[in-house]
Amino acid sequence: MENTEEALYPIAVLIDELKHDDVVLRLNAIRRLSSIALALGPDRTRDELIPFLDESIDDEDEVLLALADELGNFVEFVGGPVHAHILLGPLETLSAVEETVVREKAVESAAKIAAVLSQQQAEDSFIPVLKRLSSGDWFTSRTSSCGLYAPIYTSCTLQTQDELRREDRLYSLFSLLVNDDTPMVRRAAATHMAKLTKKVSKAHLISEIIPLFNKLAEDDQDSVRVLTVESLISISESLTPEECKVYILANLRNLCSDKSWRVRYMISDKFVQPYLLITFQLAKAVGNDIIKDELISAFVHMLKDNEAEVRTAASGQVPGFGILIDREVVLGEIMPCVKDLVTDGSQHVRAALAIHISGLAPILGKE
Repeated sequence: MENTEEALYPIAVLIDELKHDDVVLRLNAIRRLSSIALALGPDRTRDELIPFLDESIDDEDEVLLALADELGNFVEFVGGPVHAHILLGPLETLSAVEETVVREKAVESAAKIAAVLSQQQAEDSFIPVLKRLSSGDWFTSRTSSCGLYAPIYTSCTLQTQDELRREDRLYSLFSLLVNDDTPMVRRAAATHMAKLTKKVSKAHLISEIIPLFNKLAEDDQDSVRVLTVESLISISESLTPEECKVYILANLRNLCSDKSWRVRYMISDKFVQPYLLITFQLAKAVGNDIIKDELISAFVHMLKDNEAEVRTAASGQVPGFGILIDREVVLGEIMPCVKDLVTDGSQHVRAALAIHISGLAPILGKE
């Protein structure tokens, strides 16, 4: 009898603290979940603790955030990867709450769970969760679902991956998210599309993902268009220069001259930012011909942009872009802009140029 009481004590204390009026005590209880689970053992953690937590998700955002974080590192406490899918229940609930940071942490933890699931678990447990979130009545769940497509894709069998690309499965759902009436959902789709492009084959990238990207790149909300720049870069890296000309050049051109300064700023900020310390992002990915034909003119326009924020971002990219083009082009096209920026009316532009201008020295030489 005494041993039974000792076994029940940890969960009893946790329940009491989770129900306490003091939010600090509830928060501390959540942060001690791993210790409680260790004391309970895997079986009781699965049978008692996880269901209790799933039923108790009605608390302060700070407590829910801590819970979402803890669950992402809880696989070992429920008995390892073979039982990891049981954690998807509370994470699905947390992915639909109102507070953004809680949802983002829940999605991050769910992605960790996806990484350890077997193919059968992915098909039986994760895909149903993804479908429910993607078709939820509230935009919060649909927003969260956007971050779960890429993590689960490679966990599925080849047969399931084929099914996921059919009209009645994954891509149809993602297409609905791209076309969602709520801008927040479309922004989430734009944010997470870059990771999804890295998971699919080139054939499916061209036939299924690029049309969805085009839709987002032409969205009437600049807050959506600005988030497509990362996807543009990701897509570019998966295509040959000739394929870039065919499939993304038009959108690249449109984004470079977008009516929103925020979009132009994002493009200018990504022109030659190092990618994996080896390649350059936008300019390098699309090929030398496009650099000569399209990006030089676009870059010059950004150096002369009406908005100081865009000129500031472009100023910081001058040396990196100069490496990608001929010295004569730097002297003839870029240097006149640099001379004007030296006396720019914005101190932020002048400061950005002052920090990076020395990088032109190796390109121009002593002369």
